[in-house]
Amino acid sequence: MTSKTAVQSRQLGAGGPKVFPLALGCMGMSGMYGDADESESIATIQAALDAGVTLIDTGDFYGMGHNEMLVGRAVKGRRDQALLSVKLGALRGPDGAWLGFDGRPVAVKNFLSHSLTRLGVDHIDIYRPARLDANVPIEDTIGAIADLVKAGFVRYIGLSEVGPETIRRAQAVHPIADLQIEYSLISRGPENAIFPLLEKLGIGVTAYGVLSRGLLSGSLPAGQNDFRGHLPRFTGENLTRNLWLMETLNALARERNLQPSQLAIAWVLAKGASIVPVVGSRKRTQLEEALSALTVSLSIEELARIEKAIPASEVAGTRYAAQNMAMLDSER
Repeated sequence: MTSKTAVQSRQLGAGGPKVFPLALGCMGMSGMYGDADESESIATIQAALDAGVTLIDTGDFYGMGHNEMLVGRAVKGRRDQALLSVKLGALRGPDGAWLGFDGRPVAVKNFLSHSLTRLGVDHIDIYRPARLDANVPIEDTIGAIADLVKAGFVRYIGLSEVGPETIRRAQAVHPIADLQIEYSLISRGPENAIFPLLEKLGIGVTAYGVLSRGLLSGSLPAGQNDFRGHLPRFTGENLTRNLWLMETLNALARERNLQPSQLAIAWVLAKGASIVPVVGSRKRTQLEEALSALTVSLSIEELARIEKAIPASEVAGTRYAAQNMAMLDSER
């Protein structure tokens, strides 16, 4: 997988960057889904760049900085090929515990300085708070990033997992390139109020969880280090009830001689020209399978058939545990 795939780029926001229609999310390369091979992770990032992928997504709290250092090594000498999207603000303890979120302006600028060092770059292409800090007005957080844009340390501003009111308030401070939010065949909440507002405001979408963290591709939690083992959709009776989703998607995919992951990604791609799926491939083989979804064309009739066969209303369990769901501004 060395040649670039000839595809049409997608625009992130009215004034944002043009990007390859698939982005690579690197979170899983730093332990969230169990142990990962660093050499294979770096090779996967570089294979993505070889194939024309431009947007590489990470977070300063993934692996407590490990992920940024990994991405930094992978893009060294190839910075002009990569647009780096970085989420900020989640607080971690030395034992890996999640301690909260900090969106204060002084913290934002502090987080950025460390991200630049770990990545080995002089600017971040898209910088975004990973969550809404309930104790800090979004205007203050976005205002701090806007200062960093003016100073040349950031190119564009993004958001993550926030709802309509927050989106409007953020956009009033500075143009927003994109909202990063979970979106898949069985996580379709953003369609109701969030996506129509984004279209109205000229804001793009980077959709993560397009395979529902592997639920739609048959990947199940593997070991204690795999955080999916604590997610409602992957536990107990919920998982048993959700297995039919995998089987239904498998059957639909077989009709087209596709893998279920290809069909699930193709569905997201077909849902809007401003939506860029973020695939969490940790291996080159997974990346190659995801990239092949770009060749899959789905008609309006096929989309409707897929959605009828796999209704989001039938999925058992929420996408996060109750405590984490309560922190999501996008779910309010």
